[in-house]
Amino acid sequence: MRESILTIPISEILEPKEGCPICRMRNMLESRTVEYIMGAAMMEPDVRIETNRAGFCSVHFSQMLKQKNRLSLALMLQTHLDETRGQLFSRKKLFEPKNARKKRLSEINESCFVCEKIDWGMERLMRTFFEMFGDPGTRQLLSEQEFICLPHFDLLQSIAPNYLKKQEFDSFNELCRQLTENYMNTLYEDVSKFCSMYDYRSSGKDADWGNSRDSIERAVGFLTSRQP
Repeated sequence: MRESILTIPISEILEPKEGCPICRMRNMLESRTVEYIMGAAMMEPDVRIETNRAGFCSVHFSQMLKQKNRLSLALMLQTHLDETRGQLFSRKKLFEPKNARKKRLSEINESCFVCEKIDWGMERLMRTFFEMFGDPGTRQLLSEQEFICLPHFDLLQSIAPNYLKKQEFDSFNELCRQLTENYMNTLYEDVSKFCSMYDYRSSGKDADWGNSRDSIERAVGFLTSRQP
């Protein structure tokens, strides 16, 4: 397939052979969005309107706290808190619907500016990803991936029928299934090895842990799509 401004990001995501490619896609969008919002965009009025409305989830609050510019986060929190308390605790309007504030509370707790931007970006990248699956080179790159994590295996199964014809979908689904199942089998063996190493018969300075030492972290990452 001829490369274009749309296909290059997908090719770059598939080039590494370590971890889950869909996690890399999500992580790329996530990193760029967090850097964007913690930079000059924080002072853009249209962006602040959106952050005041949506706020951030715990995952992305944690990532923002790791950035150097804590003042940016404090300023966003200041206006987000002010708008939120006004919507939830100000004097009720005369014709305000009975459950309006309860609905708004749920919306605030469930929304996140970064998540919304990632969802927007993922939808467009996924469309290109599936368009590229018809190319033998793309299929080869996908088949060489280390694994597809369980949450993203679920995601791909759910959305692939929207983009692929039945024959393509069957081929795609089988490829993803093999990547996920094979890695899950490897994880099971490594976690089992880790557990067995605590048996007194396996102890000692010359004990062979194999690939089991980081098996817990790898299993959590595979099951959640997030590295602990």
